[in-house]
Amino acid sequence: MEANGASASIHGSRLDGILLGRRWHEITGIIIKVGSSVSEFKLGDKVGVGCIAASCLKCDMCESHEENYCEDMQLTYGGVFWDGSMTYGGYSTMIVSHKRFVVKMPENLPLDAAAPLLCAGITMFSPMKQNGMLNKPGKRLGIVGLGGLGHVGVKLGKAFGLHVTVISTSPSKEDEAKRRLGADDFLVSTDPVQMELTHDEIDLKASRKTLDFIIDTVSAQHPLGQLLDLLEVGGTLHNITCDIEKVKPDAINEALERLGKNDVRYRFVIDIASASSNGVA
Repeated sequence: MEANGASASIHGSRLDGILLGRRWHEITGIIIKVGSSVSEFKLGDKVGVGCIAASCLKCDMCESHEENYCEDMQLTYGGVFWDGSMTYGGYSTMIVSHKRFVVKMPENLPLDAAAPLLCAGITMFSPMKQNGMLNKPGKRLGIVGLGGLGHVGVKLGKAFGLHVTVISTSPSKEDEAKRRLGADDFLVSTDPVQMELTHDEIDLKASRKTLDFIIDTVSAQHPLGQLLDLLEVGGTLHNITCDIEKVKPDAINEALERLGKNDVRYRFVIDIASASSNGVA
């Protein structure tokens, strides 16, 4: 194992040292062994694995590429594999996964930077793909919340040519959203003037009835009515309840304390390789 991402939800579900260790699920590393029927991967490949390590591959859900609904799905953390062994996620020195759930990483993408893409990245990419946003440059995408998920959504949206509007309760994040991440517009959701005026009434490219898609990354309770008002007729609101900072395993407790204080820029990544003598997964 080389690197493993950490999100705020880790801190919120703290139980004890053993159970906590099972939760890490944004895993990157180097292949050290492949099965006899595997031709897609070879020894030494840089790869990543997310939440799922295996599934039955035969049920209706698996055949429709909805493996997360498979009754026999095997998680990479906190579960019991078919052979009776426990799965411990990204804290493991190595992990076994079916080839279907292994993603090959580009050689020029560092494994620590790739780790958050295995959860935060796919969480944002999936609704964008399922709603046809990836092949519609110029369409208008709203991202609600600029945190671990939201900042990835902004980057993906811009990469696919979308017009991206960030919607946040924090006016202080406007400079970050626009200057650093490349967002086109920024709306303060607690400002009724910005949220209620129409496109004709204010000089904003994002206002009522102008967005084609909205991905809501905020898990706390908040009104959806004002977000729906931003959508064009027939638009889509998708509710979801990478910048990184690497931390070494001996600094995990400090990282967890910082998570509890919201003192993290988007994502922590645990540098598992730094504590391993062989540095492999």
